[in-house]
Order: sequence, then structure tokens, then C-alpha cells
Amino acid sequence: MDRFDTGRAGEPGASQLAERVLARTAGAPLIGGNAVQVLKDAAENFPAWLAALRRAERSVFFECYIFENDALGREFVTTLAERARAGVAVRVIYDWLGTSRARSLFRPLVEAGGEVRAFNPPRLGSPIGWLTRDHRKVIAVDGRIGFVSGLCVSARWCGDPRRRLDAWRDTGLEIRGPAVPELERAFGEVWAAIGAPLPQTALTAPGSIQDEGGVALRVIASAPSSGRILRLDQLVAAGARERLWLTDAYFVGITPYVHALCAAANDGVDVRLLVPGASDLPVVRRLSRAGYRALLESGVRVFEWSGSMLHAKTAISDDNWARVGSTNLNFASFLTNYELDVAIEDERVVETMARMYEEDLGHATEIVLNRRRMGRPVKAMSRPEHPRRVLSGSAGRAAAGALSVGATVGAALTNRRVLGPAEASLLGTVGLILLLVAAAAVAWPEVLAWPLALIATWVGVVMLDRARRLRRTRKRDGP
Repeated sequence: MDRFDTGRAGEPGASQLAERVLARTAGAPLIGGNAVQVLKDAAENFPAWLAALRRAERSVFFECYIFENDALGREFVTTLAERARAGVAVRVIYDWLGTSRARSLFRPLVEAGGEVRAFNPPRLGSPIGWLTRDHRKVIAVDGRIGFVSGLCVSARWCGDPRRRLDAWRDTGLEIRGPAVPELERAFGEVWAAIGAPLPQTALTAPGSIQDEGGVALRVIASAPSSGRILRLDQLVAAGARERLWLTDAYFVGITPYVHALCAAANDGVDVRLLVPGASDLPVVRRLSRAGYRALLESGVRVFEWSGSMLHAKTAISDDNWARVGSTNLNFASFLTNYELDVAIEDERVVETMARMYEEDLGHATEIVLNRRRMGRPVKAMSRPEHPRRVLSGSAGRAAAGALSVGATVGAALTNRRVLGPAEASLLGTVGLILLLVAAAAVAWPEVLAWPLALIATWVGVVMLDRARRLRRTRKRDGP
């Protein structure tokens, strides 16, 4: 917290101002009195989850993007069904896009009396509504123990020794104490967004949970367009004094945040970004690499994980701040999804995560700029023992300096920022594609006309129907 203080040392109100800034930015107050344990990978997270679920006495709130219909997923559903039959109120939210074969997977739980809801299945009345997803991974049991992580309920996180596939690298938290009711409240907001709200009696009363430890933290429940984590991460990047170490599974830097990272590195902060070397979404990996050069030129150190999939979403700033949760550093997580993260202000937890981060770098390859293409020497690195990979090839040349296709094309059309020479290939590719589309429209107009007509009809009908319903609501409620 000290790095956010303003004014002279000891000035009355400086720490209160810092707390107010953080609370308003994150949309979450600082909650003390918690016990927090950092859990690494499936080997530590899944057993802790199952143990807590099996001890549930009153309530279980379980929200997760993916529930895989595999052996692990069925074990979790069996455990939840057993607690439901024992009289525990079990409620589950899964994301429709992330979870397949949900009906057969959750049937035993529903038959046992549990409640299950799918988030945002396709609807004719919302043509692009499917872009909003519930990407959270959170569990709250009896208002006393909770889990927040990047892990989903899937055996993919466990690896497969028979196929020589290592477990996915991921990080989670076990939380005990007064912050757990905030996890329930966040669950309730999504539950109400997709159906009837929870009765107030279903939630643990704030202040009813005794202190379990000395850790202060914030439960940051992001909703579409809220931008809470984006604003908080920018503030943390601006306030970092010595280090800012990031891990992200699907990094696609957006302009404001990349500028914040570059500004911190230029000011002497040790900024590091650890991302997957191999991804379950190859297209995201290519987009991620497209933004490397702008970061490297500013002094940000970029590392690619050398093992199986790296799926963690963590951040460490200086010695007293860390974040763990579901938010990736990309546009979808920042602005269109429901996400949930925990920001911790505790030196002991931060030190644990810093040691874990340094261990991870021992299994990573550092990306450096190509000497010949840059025309100047590579910057001296403080940890030369890391293997290095030179940024070159099509990913580096075609999109170097471009944070995303949309950002570059938008800048070219609006002149809102100066484009770099490295973005010429990307703009050329986009221009060529647009000319080919135009040529196809001239030669075969029906190829484009019919899809456009169908889309326009769909959107038009939806807009008229929504206008009709809004007018009906206005008449019913009065002016």
C-alpha cells in the first residue's frame, strides 16, 4: 500500500487516500482477517476442493467456466450430488460455451436436488450476446472456506503420464475467513443475471465469519464493461517501484495496458511477463507474440513456458501485493467476461508467490530481440542463465509493434497514433484481404448479399422486438 501513498511521509490521510483509490478502482473493499494458502497445479487444488466439498454442511456455490464430462468431472458431480442428498444447498453455474455434454454430466446432481444453471446459451434475441462469457473459477463452502483460481474441472489439468503429457501449470488460492461471503455475493450476482435471484437467507451474512488469519485481500468480481481489473492493473503498474512479475495464459495486450507496462519498465521497474510456449489455442499464441517487440524495446522481459500448457493468471508487485484469479490480460477478460480475482496485500503470501515465479522461470525460455534486425546489441540481461529464443520469423516481422489487428487498423483509419514501420506487413495483409472481398462482391454479388441480408434481417427484428418490449415496460411503469 505504501507505494500508492501521496504527499509527505506521515501526512494525515495519505494512507486513507491510497485505500480509497484502490477500493474505488477495484470496486472492492480491503477485507482483513483471512487465512490464505497458495495452491499449485491440479495436484494441490483439486484434492483441496474435493475435501472441502465433502465436509460441506450448509451450502455450496460452485461457478466454473468448464466442467468436463470426464472422470474428474464425474467425480466432482458425484461428490456434489452426495452433499445435496445430505441436505446441503448445492448450486452450480457453468458456462454454456465452455462446457459440453452438460445435461448428462449434471443429471445425477439435479436428481439429487442440486440446482444447476447454464450461463448465456445462444438466443435468437441476442445476435452477438454469445461473446459475453462467465469465465470465473470460484467455490464457496458454508461461507467459511473458498477457492479462487485459474483451474477448470477437467482432467486436462492433470496431464496424462501414459501419453507423456505433463500437468498444466496453474495457480489457485484457498481462503478462510471474512472474505468468503464476498465470494458468495459474487456468485449471487451471476445467478441473478441468468435466472431468479438467490433468497437472501441463502447467503452468509457479512460480518458473521470470524477471523482466521492476518491476510488482507480484495475480492474483485468483474462484470462485462466494468473494466475493474484493467483499471486496477494499470494503477498497480503505475505504482510499482521495484518489480512487476506477470503470468498469463492468453496474453493479447491492449494498448492502455501495454503502455502502462512499458512506462514502468522505462522507469526502471523489473517487469517480467511469463506466457505459454505452447498453447491449447494456437491463434492466441500468435496474437500474443505479435505484441512482444513493443514490450522488449521498452525493457520488459518476456519468457515462454517450456513445459505443458501454462494456464495461470497471476501478478506480483513489489513485496506486498499479488493477484490470482481467472482474468487473462486480453480484451475479452478485461471488458466482456464475468471474471473473479483476489488481490492480496500480505508480504508472506507475496513472497511465496515470488518464489514460485522464480521456479517457473527455471522452466522457461527468455525471448530477446534479434541483433541484426534491430541494428543494435541486445540489452544486457540480469539472469543470463535463462535459455533464450530470438524474436524473428513471421510472427515477429509481420506484426511487431501491433497490439492487435483491430488496434492497428483503427489507428490507420483514424490517425489517432503514429504507426511504426513494423506494422506495414499487417496493414498490407488486411488491405489485400479487403480488396479480395471487394473483388468477390463485384464478381459474385450474391455471395455477400445473401449473408448480409440475413444478418441485417436478424438484427433488425431483434432491435424492433426489443424496442417494443421497452415501450411496454415504460407504459407499465409510468413516466
